[in-house]
Amino acid sequence: MQKASVLLFLAWVCFVFYAGIALFTSGFLLTRLELTNYSSCQEPPGPGSLPWGSQGKPGACWMASRFSRVVLVLVDALRFDFAQPQHSHVPGEPPVSLPFLGKLSSLQRILEIQPHHARLYRSQVDPPTTTMQRLKALTTGSLPTFIDAGSNFASHAIVEDNLIKQLTSAGRRVVFMGDDTWKDLFPGAFSKAFFFPSFNVRDLDTVDNGILEQLYPTMDSGEWDVLIAHFLGVDHCGHKHGPHHPEMAKKLSQMDQVIQGLVERLENDTLLVVAGDHGMTTNGDHGGDSELEVSAALFLYSPTALFPSTPPEEPEVIPQVSLVPTLALLLGLPIPFGNIGEVMAELFSGGEDSQPHSSALAQASALHLNAQQVSRFLRTYSAATQDLQAKELHQLQNLFSKASADYQWLLQSPNGAEATLPTVIAELQQFLRGARAMCIESWARFSLSFLLLHLLAAGIPITTPGPFTVPWRAVSAWTLMATQTFYSTGHQPVFPAIHWHAAFVGFPEGHGSCTWLPALLVGANTFASHLLFAVGCPLLLLWPFLCESQGLRKRQQPPGNEAEARVRPEEEEEPLMEMRLRDAPHHFYAALLQLGLKYLFILGVQILACALAASILRRHLMVWKVFAPKFIFEAVGFIVSSVGLLLGIALVMRVDGAVSSWFRQLFLAQQR
Repeated sequence: MQKASVLLFLAWVCFVFYAGIALFTSGFLLTRLELTNYSSCQEPPGPGSLPWGSQGKPGACWMASRFSRVVLVLVDALRFDFAQPQHSHVPGEPPVSLPFLGKLSSLQRILEIQPHHARLYRSQVDPPTTTMQRLKALTTGSLPTFIDAGSNFASHAIVEDNLIKQLTSAGRRVVFMGDDTWKDLFPGAFSKAFFFPSFNVRDLDTVDNGILEQLYPTMDSGEWDVLIAHFLGVDHCGHKHGPHHPEMAKKLSQMDQVIQGLVERLENDTLLVVAGDHGMTTNGDHGGDSELEVSAALFLYSPTALFPSTPPEEPEVIPQVSLVPTLALLLGLPIPFGNIGEVMAELFSGGEDSQPHSSALAQASALHLNAQQVSRFLRTYSAATQDLQAKELHQLQNLFSKASADYQWLLQSPNGAEATLPTVIAELQQFLRGARAMCIESWARFSLSFLLLHLLAAGIPITTPGPFTVPWRAVSAWTLMATQTFYSTGHQPVFPAIHWHAAFVGFPEGHGSCTWLPALLVGANTFASHLLFAVGCPLLLLWPFLCESQGLRKRQQPPGNEAEARVRPEEEEEPLMEMRLRDAPHHFYAALLQLGLKYLFILGVQILACALAASILRRHLMVWKVFAPKFIFEAVGFIVSSVGLLLGIALVMRVDGAVSSWFRQLFLAQQR
């Protein structure tokens, strides 16, 4: 059997597995078609007249703008409880004092002094809780895919409709400062930008201090319409020290001073938004969907009254994507085409002096525009692909038709509006929430194609005749040792447990703007056991020869026959050990093929088990926390192991070729 044939056949088997992994990934993990449609002021989201108050006003679009400017302060990893007061505690339990509690005291002070001007929300984040995916959600209002987590190292430009695109199309001046991830997501979109490298998690101050040097001078200059500042110190402090370290209290106190300085400079036509893109675990990591990771803080404030009522005792929980349609309508912009978020209706109620009826009508108008936009997106998306469940989509469209008809009747019959308004608002909210739930469910469907390809791969014969056969138990033990080494070195198949500090081994000062090198270092640290055991797998062929050597030595000296063995030394034969491979080289290559197939089969069974678990439990609450990450780690581990196996077999063949050449030269020399 030729060497090239062995490698090509193994490569083909690997390709079959890769194709199965790709099919399962496209059919199970959150995947969706990214539409390139854009919303515009010239094209309303649906039939009917635009809401009252938007016609005839300069710059009015779908709805008249309520604010001319917005200051968005994005505090990376601002967990919700970081914004809570010092003495917050669970009822019935004694107060707990933690280093991070009460450090954002300005938020609580504003809520107490100006209750109609501010709100604190618990922002519910969709996993994965990685920065790039959260930025996509905060600008498009859509659901970033789970598999996008891998591209957190190297972000790519957003092609979907988004807030930044709408702002620039409307001629608004957008100024950015902070995390350089935005540069890749929105290339050339900012009128002025100050980017700072973001990946060095050991550096707590460079990005934040760089922002502070530009923040207040830029704000005082007035040469902006939207000002975005993305601070990284809190996130980096979590990665380096954890949330309970005194450094976290220091960083949060710094953010508190930033917020105070901004509040003092705000004008009446400006809205301040302070938001966290995600939370963090008790160890300071993020990426999964634990309660602490998906719970972020969201704070809104304006010098003019925003809300007709005072804040509730417990902050309202809202989906993170709800911020997108809300900001769009408040700024007089079209809602991004692919948004599936629900407007925060309370912000369209008017100030504290507004009448209940006019407040409810304004809420209904904002919700109806939002529902029209989501309905248009669902129709366009379902026409382009078959991802959405047809039955649920039909039910939702019927619900929207009824709600829209009730809303139009409401506008034409103001006499019965007071009794009908709450019903219309409830119907519109039910449609928006149902649409979002359907999208989440539909973009996590399972494809059986993966199983078919794996069954095909599993059906490849893996028994070949010959004297060099590695038993199944040895191959299984070798595979399990690779898995055991993965866990024993402190790794777990979940994103928060990734050893991010490995990116700085040998580079304590960071990597500058380079992203592939830290990604390579983290990947090598995570999957080192898979690579080492796969490369060393062909050495299992030598194990029987080593056992043969030990067995011969024992047989050469049986108990009680030492004297007889000493008088017949000429009859002893040295064990041939691995030199037996020279007797039948074609059997040796067949044995390499057999060993490689056995190893790939066991790895394939492992990943198949993960795929089955993820598909069977795809509606389980823990699917995105346990089963999907486990599948991703197994899939990447399989790819690394298969590549390592091919490299190991190629290396053994290269050594065997060199030894064969040496044998031929030795044989020719003996003949002479």
